[in-house]
Amino acid sequence: MTRLLSLRSLRTRLIGLLLLAIVLAAGVQALVVYRQARAEADGIFDYHMEQMAQALRVGVALPALPSPLGEEALAPETVDFFVQVWTSDGLRVFQSGTSADLPQRAVLGFSNIEVDGRPFRVYSMRSRAQVIQVAQDMRPRQVMARALAWRTVLPIAWIAPLLMLVAWGVVSVSLAPVARVRRQVAAREVDELVEVGEEGLPDEIRPLVHELNLLFGRVRQAFDAQKNFVAEAAHELRSPLAALRLQAQGLQRARDDATRALAVQRLLAGIDRATRLVEQLLLLARQQAHPGASLTPPQPVALAALAAQVVADAAEQARAKQIDLGMGQADPGTLNGHAEPLRILLANLVDNALKYTPECGTVDVAVQRDAGELVLSVEDSGPGIAEADRARVLDRFYRVPGSTAAGSGLGLAIASAIAQAHGASLELGCSSRLGGLRIALRLPALPS
Repeated sequence: MTRLLSLRSLRTRLIGLLLLAIVLAAGVQALVVYRQARAEADGIFDYHMEQMAQALRVGVALPALPSPLGEEALAPETVDFFVQVWTSDGLRVFQSGTSADLPQRAVLGFSNIEVDGRPFRVYSMRSRAQVIQVAQDMRPRQVMARALAWRTVLPIAWIAPLLMLVAWGVVSVSLAPVARVRRQVAAREVDELVEVGEEGLPDEIRPLVHELNLLFGRVRQAFDAQKNFVAEAAHELRSPLAALRLQAQGLQRARDDATRALAVQRLLAGIDRATRLVEQLLLLARQQAHPGASLTPPQPVALAALAAQVVADAAEQARAKQIDLGMGQADPGTLNGHAEPLRILLANLVDNALKYTPECGTVDVAVQRDAGELVLSVEDSGPGIAEADRARVLDRFYRVPGSTAAGSGLGLAIASAIAQAHGASLELGCSSRLGGLRIALRLPALPS
C-alpha cells in the first residue's frame, strides 16, 4: 500500500487503489455471502428434518413381531436421512434403513452427536405416545451446503473483473483532459506563451490550468518588457558610445597639450556619463527581475536617518550649483523594508531634483509621520512637471520634451520600481511652498 501511494503517476495510483479496493470488497463480500449461504443451507436442511418429523407425528403403527426392525438395514453410505421411533417405555418400534444406532435418550429439539465416528445432526420431538428422531449424516450435508454456497459466490468472481475493467476505463476517461493539457504544453515552442484552453476540464483541474495561464501571461509580459528594455537600452547606449568615439578621435587629432588636455577631460566626462547610464540600466534590470529588492528578508529601517545620510552625500553636488539642500522635517519612525534599495530610491529623487533645479534654488527632503505611515517627500524650486507628463516620466528613458538637464530618463523609473517592491508608489505633484515638483512616497510605519 505504501509503495502504491508513493507512485508519482496519478493515473496509476488511482487505478491501483480502485483495483485494490475492488479486490478487497469482493473478497469480503464473497466471505460474507459464503457464510450466509452456508447458514441458510443449514437452516433449510434443519427445516426439512423438522417437517419430516412433523409428518410422522400422526403415529407409526406398531409391528406385529416383537422385533423392532421392520426391514433389512440399508448400507450407511446410501442413506443421508434416517428415522427412529421410540415408545414412551423406551422400545424402538421403527427404524429406517441404517446401521447407525442413535442414543436411546433423546434431547428434544436439535442436537449434534457422533455415532461410530460419524457426525450426525438429530432432531427429536415427542408425540402423545412416541418419541420421533430424524437424523442426517453431516458429511453429505456439508458437501451439499458448500456446493450451494459456492454457487452463490460464483457471480462475484466474474463481477469483480468486470468492475476492474469499468474502473480502469472511468479513470482513463476522467484523466483524459489532463493528458490533453500535457500534450498542449509539450507541443509548444520555447517562446509560445498563449493560454491553454480550459474548455471541458474538470473542476479539480481547471484552477490549476487557470493559474498556469496567469503564469504564462506574467512570463509573456516579462519577455515583452525584456525585449523592450533591450531595444531601448541599445538605443540609449548608441548616443553615448558615438560621443565617446568622437571624443577619442578629437584626442587623436589634438596637436598641443592644451587641446589634448581638453579632449581628455571631455573623454573622461563622456566615460562617466556612459558608466552612470550602464549602472542605472543594471540597477533597473535588477529591480525589475527581483521585485523583492533584496536577497535578505525585510528589516526595520530608520527612514529619517537614511534620508539624512542621502542629503549629506549629495551636499557637495548641491554646493556646486549653489542649491540650498536640507532636511525640512525628520519625524522619528521605522518601517519594514530594505535599507540599500530605499537609499538608492531617495538618492535618485534628490539627484533628479538637483539636476532640474536652477542655481541658487532650493531642494527640501522631509520625513513626516501621518496616521501610521511615514511620508518621504522631496520637493524643489525647479520648473516642475506638467500634469500630462507626470505618468510618463516614471517610464524608462522618457524625458520631458524641452528638458536641457543631462540624464538618461532612468532615475525616476528606478525609484518607481523600488517603491513598487515595497508595496507603494510615487506620488508626483506640485510643491505649494517651493513652486516646483514634489515627489512623495507613503510607507507603513512599524509601531513605536
